[in-house]
Amino acid sequence: ILSHAAVGGKQEKEGPLAAYFDHLSTDSFFGEKTWEKAESAMQKMALSKALEKATLSPEDLDYILAGDLLNQCIGTSFGLRDFGIPFYGLYGACSTMGESLALGSLLISGGFAQRLGAMTSSHFCTAERQYRMPVPYGNQRTPTAQWTATASGCVILGAEGGGPRITAVTCGKIVDKGITDPNNMAPAAYDTLSAHFAATGTGPRDYDLVLTGDLGVLGHEIVAELFSQDGVDMGENYLDCGMLLYDIQKQDMHAGASGCGCSASVLCGYLLREMEEGRWKKLLFAPTGALLSPTSSFQGESIPSICHAVTIEKG
Repeated sequence: ILSHAAVGGKQEKEGPLAAYFDHLSTDSFFGEKTWEKAESAMQKMALSKALEKATLSPEDLDYILAGDLLNQCIGTSFGLRDFGIPFYGLYGACSTMGESLALGSLLISGGFAQRLGAMTSSHFCTAERQYRMPVPYGNQRTPTAQWTATASGCVILGAEGGGPRITAVTCGKIVDKGITDPNNMAPAAYDTLSAHFAATGTGPRDYDLVLTGDLGVLGHEIVAELFSQDGVDMGENYLDCGMLLYDIQKQDMHAGASGCGCSASVLCGYLLREMEEGRWKKLLFAPTGALLSPTSSFQGESIPSICHAVTIEKG
């Protein structure tokens, strides 16, 4: 990991991790005319900042792997179109940060790239417009609802360097338990973490932190319970990015945060900064995503979910 950058909005600025962001804006439009253009601006800003911190130019990257929650990933494609970097568009819903890191590290490890960018974003207002109700409607949120983060995170990966490195990845399977609640992706996290522990011969205690993404308070409890049924205690070093980004009580975030930008900004701000400063030596980052669209939900489909796991070690 050569560099990393995180960009956020007003709610992120009022949260406990505000000091770890590279840029925070109180304007949800980020100077643009629409929320969708604002999301593109966030990605542009995150990539520019990460390149600046690595003293690189766009021409120095072999690829960029990125995506978002919007139809056809327009937040990404319009945000990155002026950089001129060979582009792979990804859709893993809120697991996209893990997916981009995994695929990017495999490209570099296989000798197909020397440097690349891995990134994603989400925006509360774009997600509400696409998946739920227009924000002006003012619909009530259920107690298990999570707040889609207005945030973007970018990591620059390189074949060489002295920063934290990715040492293992586990590609998740599509898991469908017939669940119709978009807030419940815990079965996918359990499935991928179980596979990762088995494949690497490790367990929760072998990591300073095990971080799932966007499960929030309820999903975090379910994952811990599923593992306890296997006789595995996830312990106090198991946390969820959705529980870290906001002060859940003071900011009235119900079950916590969600969205691609949640786990991405927590990783690219808080986690990697603290790792570089020596607080942790080994992390297991496992963001989760709900693989739905408004169309599939209207047609009565269940909501499959997925989780990608990435081991990050210092040195």
